[in-house]
Amino acid sequence: MAKPLLEINGLKKYFDVKGGVFGRKVGEVKAVDDVSFTVMEGEILGIVGESGCGKSTTGKSILRLIEPTEGEVKFDDRDITGLDEDAMRKLRGDMQIIFQDPYASLNPRHTVEKIVGEPLLVHGMTSAGKRKERVKELLEVVGLSEYHASRYPHQFSGGQRQRIGIARALANNPKLIICDEPVSALDVSVQSQILNLMEELREEFNLTYVFIAHDLSVVKHISHRVGVMYLGRMVELTDKDKLYDDPKHPYTQALLSAVPTPDPDEKRERVILEGDVPSPSNPPTGCAFHTRCPQAMDICKEVRPRFEEIEDNHFVACHLYT
Repeated sequence: MAKPLLEINGLKKYFDVKGGVFGRKVGEVKAVDDVSFTVMEGEILGIVGESGCGKSTTGKSILRLIEPTEGEVKFDDRDITGLDEDAMRKLRGDMQIIFQDPYASLNPRHTVEKIVGEPLLVHGMTSAGKRKERVKELLEVVGLSEYHASRYPHQFSGGQRQRIGIARALANNPKLIICDEPVSALDVSVQSQILNLMEELREEFNLTYVFIAHDLSVVKHISHRVGVMYLGRMVELTDKDKLYDDPKHPYTQALLSAVPTPDPDEKRERVILEGDVPSPSNPPTGCAFHTRCPQAMDICKEVRPRFEEIEDNHFVACHLYT
């Protein structure tokens, strides 16, 4: 039985909103609002939701690239929220991130060899010869050639740059990789190559992924379990097949009804949501989704639903099931 590699309990990240002449705090944006989940060793957990729902902030808060406001992050049975900078730096060899934009995440003034070799240097590989050898090895693993090491990022296509980003993330043999929309900036033909590469690497190096995306078909292709976020909160979490065949939360149902199908003759019930997404700086009381939910009841406006297991390994935050 696989053990949890990552446990998130009550994670919150609020950003202060400042205003007035003196720049005092006048409110806060609740980017991540009480999110809890676990990720098993060797698993790919997909996190989906529309833009601005807090997916990327959740990923960066787990790695403490953004400091969480509240909550607990346990990695390998160790609470990392209270660690100091030195302890965190040592741990970062085991926890890595692949960024969304391969153009912005690579330093244009550094060669590929320096970009991929830097994490090795930071984590103690002082021999230049060993670093060079390891960089060559990593480039081959991600489908590039050793002569690419002397080139600069602007000499590559988007897909190749993302491969360089993946090589950098793999440099220190991490256990966990947070993938922050790693294919959303790429062409569809290149997306499938990168996804297949990530699948192969997971099996080869026994990696665990938290895969953040807004493309439901991409998440279905790569994930074992899928969590759905709305306005900073996790609203549903279960196995991918269960989620796609039998979504419970009204928001998940609406999201899935919007996924285009390749068959033009297939007729599907489309759920059209009314109204706009509320502001995370002033979320609705009760259930955050009640302002747009076609099945909203009176209790939804007042009482926030708890994120509970309603079936075996199927968690939902909705009053319809409690």
